[in-house]
Amino acid sequence: MPNKNAPSRLISSQFSRRTIAIAVSLLLVAGAATISFSGHAEKSAAAAPPPVTVTVANVIERSVTEWDDFSGRVEAIERVEIRPRVSGTIEAVHFKDGQLVKKGDLLFTIDQRPYKAELARAEAARAGAQARAALARTELDRTRRLIEDRAVAKRELDERENAHQEAEANLKATEAAVQTARLNLQYTEITAPVAGRVSRAEITVGNLVGNGGTAPVLTTVVSVSPVYVNFEVDEPTYIRYASAGTAGNSGVQRIPVAIGLTSEAGYPRIGHVQSFDNRLDTGSGTIRVRAVFDNADGTLMPGMYARVRTGDANTKNALLIDDRAVGTDQDKKYVMVVGDDNKAVYRQVVLGPMTEGLRVVRDGLKKDERIVVNGLQRIRPNDTVNPETVAMDARVAGLQDIGPAKPAQVAVPVQAKAEQATSAQ
Repeated sequence: MPNKNAPSRLISSQFSRRTIAIAVSLLLVAGAATISFSGHAEKSAAAAPPPVTVTVANVIERSVTEWDDFSGRVEAIERVEIRPRVSGTIEAVHFKDGQLVKKGDLLFTIDQRPYKAELARAEAARAGAQARAALARTELDRTRRLIEDRAVAKRELDERENAHQEAEANLKATEAAVQTARLNLQYTEITAPVAGRVSRAEITVGNLVGNGGTAPVLTTVVSVSPVYVNFEVDEPTYIRYASAGTAGNSGVQRIPVAIGLTSEAGYPRIGHVQSFDNRLDTGSGTIRVRAVFDNADGTLMPGMYARVRTGDANTKNALLIDDRAVGTDQDKKYVMVVGDDNKAVYRQVVLGPMTEGLRVVRDGLKKDERIVVNGLQRIRPNDTVNPETVAMDARVAGLQDIGPAKPAQVAVPVQAKAEQATSAQ
């Protein structure tokens, strides 16, 4: 007799085998995934790069003179435009273009003949006036003697005195005319009013020139030595100088100042500050400064561009770092400070000028803190580094970077890193 429960047992047996097969498959998949994840983790751990080797140095403190750099122009102390004071024809030019002249050297000669004739006429008129004045004096004396004898009327004496006064006045007028004629004759010889270098002759021989305010410029003469160098300093720099005892132009000679031309290295020419201007330009926020420099060799010429460096009158202690240790983050300056745990920490700093080849730090660092001076572009904030210590003022140019460069070539601030992590999520 057939078993009615056989189909049920068959179905149950098939279901059990299928369940077991599925379970075994899941276990195999799970095992494979575990093995794969473990292998990937081991590979990731093995691929982690070593700390980047960087060069670090301790922030130093020194007593220094803090220098400030500006741009200036050379200007002659004396500059004269030579214009004719009498009209006439240019007869001669007595100098060569660019020649050095002394005060009183003859530069131009204007035709003198009309002025010599005028002087002769004035002298003749003066001689006539002298004769009339002498006659009036003689008649006056005679009348005074006659009036004592009552030989003439008092009225005649008054007329003689009046004639004498008129003759004396006319004599003075003719003497003034002679002086004017003599001056005009002297003005025909145009001389250098100051010693210096003369420019070229703007009006040549044979040209007719006039006189007065609209007279043409014949040439110019500029003094050679010493010379001014004019430049402008910003308001904070002036306040710093004033607080050191140079307010109101008192003690400005104590401010060290030097210049260098475009063709010169450094600042080889030493001078002294003569004065600050009496007001600050509100448009540019600067104040004009005038310095004086010797120019015995004549190299400095008016209009030349000069690099100007000024310093504090007194030395002071300042923190100094290598300029290569400074990075730029938009409008901010920063350095990487390496702590005892060898982690690089982003630190914003306020910088001053260069001095003795190092950069002055006004704020943001402390003495003896370690900062990265080479390899700054290879690290990010909070990276662990392998520091190699050198002296801050040692020239370590030529060091090669060690290891592959990271994708980011500029250190990223903490806030920027947070924004990048948020965008990645």
